[in-house]
Amino acid sequence: MVLKSFVEVHPDSHFPIENLPYGVFKPLQGGEPRPGVAIGDYVLDLSALSSAGLFDGPILSKSDCFLQPSLNKLLGMGRPAWKEARATLQKLLSFDNPTLRDNSSLRAKSLLPMDKVQMLLPTVIGDYTDFFSSLHHAKNCGTIFRGPENPIPPNWFHLPIAYHGRASSIVISGTDIIRPRGQGHPMGNSPPYFGPSQKLDFELEMAAVVGPGNELGKPIDVNEAADHIFGLVLMNDWSARDIQAWEYVPLGPFLGKSFGTTISPWIVTLDALEPFVCDAPKQEPHPLPYLVEKISKNYDISLEVQIKPAGLEHSSVLTRSNFNHLYWTVTQQLAHHTINGCNLRPGDIFGSGTISGPEPESLGCLLELTWNGQKPLVLDGVTRKFLEDGDEVIITGCCKGNGYNVGFGTCSGKILPATPL
Repeated sequence: MVLKSFVEVHPDSHFPIENLPYGVFKPLQGGEPRPGVAIGDYVLDLSALSSAGLFDGPILSKSDCFLQPSLNKLLGMGRPAWKEARATLQKLLSFDNPTLRDNSSLRAKSLLPMDKVQMLLPTVIGDYTDFFSSLHHAKNCGTIFRGPENPIPPNWFHLPIAYHGRASSIVISGTDIIRPRGQGHPMGNSPPYFGPSQKLDFELEMAAVVGPGNELGKPIDVNEAADHIFGLVLMNDWSARDIQAWEYVPLGPFLGKSFGTTISPWIVTLDALEPFVCDAPKQEPHPLPYLVEKISKNYDISLEVQIKPAGLEHSSVLTRSNFNHLYWTVTQQLAHHTINGCNLRPGDIFGSGTISGPEPESLGCLLELTWNGQKPLVLDGVTRKFLEDGDEVIITGCCKGNGYNVGFGTCSGKILPATPL
């Protein structure tokens, strides 16, 4: 079925009626945060539609989930509510449905130009976990730090490796990132280095947003895990490689990661991504039974990273990769996360880990692209080993449909100098 909206949508837009990603915004002229969906160059105010009684289905007609300052309540309601909301919104936005199209006052109140709103974090994020699920990234990192003989530890092929991140420093796209301070490896017999990170990096990632959680002590079956994932966002898990390299043995990342993580404002639902399902990579050795999926699937999402170096007007493409390079699926990640009884909650997120492909131009961070600074990049005459103050990193992601896109918009951030002590 061909869908068409009465809202004009440019063919190159990330946000046609086939997408309808969710976010939280507030109008620039004032007002409280409220949920919305993106349609073309507009944000559709879901609180206005809810107040007008247009969510009249059996589930949403009894709920105030669209009158909340975050999406957490909607996320906790589960897939039946999400499907009802999607069907209602596609019907209301359809070119042949007069309900919203011909109601000029409601249309003016509920359809706001994107440049007239401020996007906020879409959920209250209670917890954040970051996985390490790209085979190519794991192999490259292992080769850089441990040599080519045994770059990937044997446990990597048996379980989705992850660490618990810092939810409080997750910020929305467009937020500046202050260069972190910390310790680095000592040189010879000198004390450890202390000061601003000298190896600041980006990481091309995506993150899954948790819907209904699970009770403490009750794992989620891998074949039911998709019902606990609302959708995906773009993510940049900024990394201070020098701080990380000194601190990560024996307990893993800490200050090298916790200073900032950027996500895109729009959550693209798994329902919108369904047309772009593709086969997941073959896993050898065969996973343990709790990680075996009846249908193991990934998503064909083209990803791109651009950098706008300080002082330059134009950005340069650093990386073109794809979400389908992930070895461990998001459903396996979620099932593994809960197999010990860990309880997830609506609005929690878990990152994919850096998404690198097999080609040199598909590597997902500067650590790999410059081989830990040994092979500097030249961008419009400017050389980079790692990020400099004033550099801006812009991540985009998009699925290409038949005559339409399902996209994620952008995930961007600019590096500011370290705060003086």
